[in-house]
Amino acid sequence: MSYQHQYVDGTRIHFQLGKVVCIGRNYAEHAKELNNPVPTEPILFIKPGSCVVAVDDGFSIPEDRGSVHYEAEIAVLIGKPLSRTPNEEEVLDAISGFAPALDLTLRDVQAKLKEKGYPWEIAKSFDGACVLAPFVQGDAIADLTDIGIRLTINGAVRQDGNSSDMLNPIVPMIQHICGHFSLQPGDVILTGTPVGVGPLNKGDEVELELVGHSSFTSKVC
Repeated sequence: MSYQHQYVDGTRIHFQLGKVVCIGRNYAEHAKELNNPVPTEPILFIKPGSCVVAVDDGFSIPEDRGSVHYEAEIAVLIGKPLSRTPNEEEVLDAISGFAPALDLTLRDVQAKLKEKGYPWEIAKSFDGACVLAPFVQGDAIADLTDIGIRLTINGAVRQDGNSSDMLNPIVPMIQHICGHFSLQPGDVILTGTPVGVGPLNKGDEVELELVGHSSFTSKVC
C-alpha cells in the first residue's frame, strides 16, 4: 500500500497503515436525515487499510455502482497500542493526530444490503472509500469536545459539525472500541459524520477542514 500517514508539516509518520474503525450514526441529526433510529450505543464497523487514499491531487469515485455519498468526519490516528479498558490518560497518550477525512458510501448499494439484513462492507470498503488528509499533531488540540469539521463542495458549505454534538465523545468512544478489539499504531478512527450528507460527483471541487487547524482542497477525478 503506497499511502503513508503524515502531519501537516509534511513529516512522515512511520506507522504501518492499519485498519479504519468507523462509528455509525454518531450525530443524532445525521441519523434522522437518513431515517435511521438514533442508536443507544456506538455502532462499529471496519474499513480495511487498503481503501485509504490521500486527499492530495484529487481522488476518484466509482461511476458504475450508483450514488456515492460523502461523509465528512474527524479522523483520529492511534500512535500507541490500546486494548481492553484503557483509562482516559492512556487514551489521550495514544492519540497521535487528528485530521479531516471523507468516509465514502455507495448509498444505493448500502440501501439494498440493509433491506436484506446483509453486512455493509461492499458499500463502505471499496478502493478509495476513505479519503484522508494529513494530521494535526494530537497535542495541538486541547479540547477534544470542541473540534470543528467542515466540508465545502463547489463553493457551498454542505457539512459543518463539531465534536460537541457527538453522541459518543472521542475518549469514551475509543474506550468502547478497545472493549471489543485492540487498536494498534497506524489504526485510524473515523468518529462519525454530522448532518448534510449527499451525493458526490466527478468534477466536484472539495474543501475539507478541521476548523481552525487545517484545510485541504481537492477534486473528484
